[in-house]
Amino acid sequence: MKPTARLHDLGQSIWLDNITRKMLGEGVLKGYIDELSVTGLTSNPTIFDKAISKGDAYDEQIAAAGPGAASTEELFFELALADLRQAADLLAPIHQRTDGVDGFVSLEVSPLLADDAAATIEQASKLHGEAGRDNLYVKIPGTEAGRTAIEESIFAGIPINVTLLFSREQYLGAAEAYMRGVERRIEAGLDPAVASVASVFISRWDVAVMDSAPAELRTRLGIAIAARTYRAYRELLDSERWQRLANEGARPQRLLWASTGTKDPDASDTLYIEALASPFTVNTMPEPTLLAFADHGEVGEPLPVDGGDAESVLAEFGSAGIDVDALAARLQQEGAQSFDESWRDLLDSIESERRRLGAGA
Repeated sequence: MKPTARLHDLGQSIWLDNITRKMLGEGVLKGYIDELSVTGLTSNPTIFDKAISKGDAYDEQIAAAGPGAASTEELFFELALADLRQAADLLAPIHQRTDGVDGFVSLEVSPLLADDAAATIEQASKLHGEAGRDNLYVKIPGTEAGRTAIEESIFAGIPINVTLLFSREQYLGAAEAYMRGVERRIEAGLDPAVASVASVFISRWDVAVMDSAPAELRTRLGIAIAARTYRAYRELLDSERWQRLANEGARPQRLLWASTGTKDPDASDTLYIEALASPFTVNTMPEPTLLAFADHGEVGEPLPVDGGDAESVLAEFGSAGIDVDALAARLQQEGAQSFDESWRDLLDSIESERRRLGAGA
């Protein structure tokens, strides 16, 4: 049995953190679904920027849709939705088999709207409606400003992937917004089963302290943060508040491990996959990480429900002068800025292609 199949059997969903039109057209994604137990897919502006700016796979659609698009952003969403609809259709049998738990694709709202809850809510609704697929998540940043949009979108029945989470506290803030949306649906007599995942970024922690942490703590911070968050996740699922919602038919917001490609050249290329094996979670993997794990990954003991040695490891980082709470806030802020930059780069790339093909507005 392949390592990916063993990880799936442990109870973790394997998602691919990539999408390209070429991958869809050549059957690569279907192969990953059939052979590597992939049951979902995530995307982001950088992924689409690379896909659109390299090669000519999108030229025909840009040439046809470009002149009629009101803006470069609108054109991007047309391009992205064309890919994601196709991916969603490939994953539809999984979505049906799991009764809506798995088999999702994800599309991000414009990160430039992060501080505008009303505009985020409006765009999330528009994108989900235009996609026309039940198994499409709309990604909204889990910042303090984003929580209003998360709650309102869940209340509106839109599946949400809460992104840009870095700590237990940020995860719990996203979970609170999700539960408030569900509770309001129950009060309004609406179906409370609205899907959601909460995406916690891992590898960026270790990149941030690579030059300042003691050698014996190298590549241990991200995993410790994940273990601490996993404990909070399992405690929330056991809480009286959540049990009442579940009794009304609500579905848990699953925890998703994001940014799980190893950045340290001296560390194992499957480090974060093996360390974060955990039931009823998702791990969305960059394509090279997925292939590496399928080739030589190992599935050992799952992440401890009680967090294992997370708190003692985090205490060691504290003794080394690393303020984890301050770093979590910084990483989220830097992540938001990085998303903004990636978004602008993406739109610049599309506009360049639009001009090259004579498809300007």
